[in-house]
Amino acid sequence: MKCPFCGHLEDKVVDSRASSDGASIRRRRECLGCAKRFTTYEHVEAQALMVVKKDGRREPFDRSKLLAGLVKACEKRPVSMDDLEALVDELERDLSKTFEREVPTQEIGERVMRKLHALDPVAYVRFASVYREFKDVEQFMHELKDLLDRKRG
Repeated sequence: MKCPFCGHLEDKVVDSRASSDGASIRRRRECLGCAKRFTTYEHVEAQALMVVKKDGRREPFDRSKLLAGLVKACEKRPVSMDDLEALVDELERDLSKTFEREVPTQEIGERVMRKLHALDPVAYVRFASVYREFKDVEQFMHELKDLLDRKRG
């Protein structure tokens, strides 16, 4: 494992922990070159799920791309990386159970929004504003009104 700080190729594992569902292992590592610590995740590599884009293009499902979008939506929010990793893990499991080879981006987006809504409503609105490509303030306000109505009801 290459150290993300100094590039040294040797490290030692300080701590290993299985995720709650047992689908991945989190490892804390210490670089033997610079002594800084970093975290890695080990996942079983399943058959690649292809994502069908709105324009019909297909590309492999990329958990890091999804995680990056979630991190951006949760910026300055009280949502931990562990929560986001768990959300992506759960989504990946659900998708691989439901879809054999291909999944439409709309399905991924809707599932992410449902999970994010339960995790942090502000992050949900941020994600929805990008995912649904709001064209004006009126669309944005409509989404906020729906969110408030669901919270009250």
